[in-house]
This record gives sequence, structure tokens and C-alpha cells, in this order.
Amino acid sequence: MKPASVLLLGFNNGTHQMLRINCPCCGPRDHDEFRYGGDASVVRPTQEDLSSEAWYRYVFIRNNPAGLHREYWQHALGCRHWLIVERNTRNHIIHSVDFAKEVGA
Repeated sequence: MKPASVLLLGFNNGTHQMLRINCPCCGPRDHDEFRYGGDASVVRPTQEDLSSEAWYRYVFIRNNPAGLHREYWQHALGCRHWLIVERNTRNHIIHSVDFAKEVGA
């Protein structure tokens, strides 16, 4: 895993903060260059599993974790790579950033 960090910049007397993601290709960038792609821990049902319940859970049911969480992000305004970002949802500190293809996603 590549080392990652987050820099929260204060705006308007510290009332707004900008998340910075350390892209493995482009370096640290503002989060508005990225597109959130969803929960990276959700497993898609297999082709053989045609049950409505399995697909319902895949599409609509999500955990809302407090703490470390793995997420898909695409660097839409940069290198266009899909990344897996491990972020603490309590304080937005990013613990790791990897290419999704290297993680096997």
C-alpha cells in the first residue's frame, strides 16, 4: 500500500474544510477532482444468484460505519484511475490509497 495522508484546509475562519486525497499518480489533490464511487467492501452477487433478496441487499442496504471504511474514488479530473481509499469516517483521515486494480477490486 502506498502511504497516504489528508490535509484539511480551513476556509471562512475554519468553518469549511477541504479533503485532499493523495493520488498514487498525481500526488495530493482536492477531493473535488474525484468522484465518489461507493462502498468498496460490498460484494456483488454472483450471476448464479438470482434471488431478489441478494440483489436488494447489494443495491440498497449499506452499513454506516464509524471508523475505518474502504471506498471507491475515481480521479475524474486527473489520471482517471479508480482508487480504493481507506478513510476514517470520524475524522476524515485517510490511511491508505491504492489503485483498485492492484487490490483486486
